[in-house]
Parts: sequence; C-alpha cells; structure tokens
Amino acid sequence: MSNQVTVQFKWLDEQAAADIPLPSYASSLAAGMDVSAAITEPVTLAPGERYLVPSGFAVAIPPGFEIQVRPRSGLAIKHGITVINSPGTIDADYRGEVKIGLINLSQAPFTIHRGDRIAQMILAPVICAQIEAVDELSDTERGSGGFGHTGIR
Repeated sequence: MSNQVTVQFKWLDEQAAADIPLPSYASSLAAGMDVSAAITEPVTLAPGERYLVPSGFAVAIPPGFEIQVRPRSGLAIKHGITVINSPGTIDADYRGEVKIGLINLSQAPFTIHRGDRIAQMILAPVICAQIEAVDELSDTERGSGGFGHTGIR
C-alpha cells in the first residue's frame, strides 16, 4: 500500500522562481516539505515583528486533505523565528499564492534572504464533522475542568 498522494504545485511567475526550489522533503523519512522564501530583497524582522513571506507558488491539494504550515525547528530554537498561526492551514479549495506568516520572538533582529527555508508543510488528512445540536452532553470524569485544573505536578 502506498502512502503517497499527489499534490500539484504551480509557480505563479516561473522566471522569478527560477532559483528557488518547490517545497521538498530534506530526507527520505521527513514528515514536512521545506518551503523557501520567494522575496526579491532581504527582509529584516525586528523583535516582535510579523511578516507575510511569499512562496511564489499556488497548490492544488486533493479533497480530504489539508496542508499544515509549521515552523522549522532550527529557526525557532536558534533564532526565535516561528509561524505566527502555527499550525497554519491551507484548505484543499484554496488556489491563491501560499504565504507564510512569520514572527520574530527573539530579542534580536533577524534577516530573511531569498531562498531561505522558512517553514515546513505537512500534508494531513481531514475528517469533516457532522454537526448536531443537542440539549444535553454526556457526562465525563473531567467534566468542565480546564486550563490547569489538574495542576503542574
């Protein structure tokens, strides 16, 4: 049984993207495809600053799937650069340019250069819920306890 699904990518401007790779897996067992920045000039993010980084491509995701956009661990740990709405979702019916919302959570400015690998994309199955309004929900041991109700230890 194959665990591969075809996802179609389209460069929005092939000449402008000639030096940038399409998303790809860095190793044979990698879960995420690295995404490169398709910016024309370097962009410096000040501490706390957000920026929507263009990818230069659009994508066709098969029905029943989504693509989750997640931070790259090295950028997050070493530089404090992360995806602002992590994980971001690209829906199967979206056909516009994929853009990656980054934020600098560090205390120092960080510069993004053209072609830098800035995020990773994970193809994931989607299960749609059937919505049902009811008068009562079943009881559980936890009940309505939340937000730290079990303590730290």
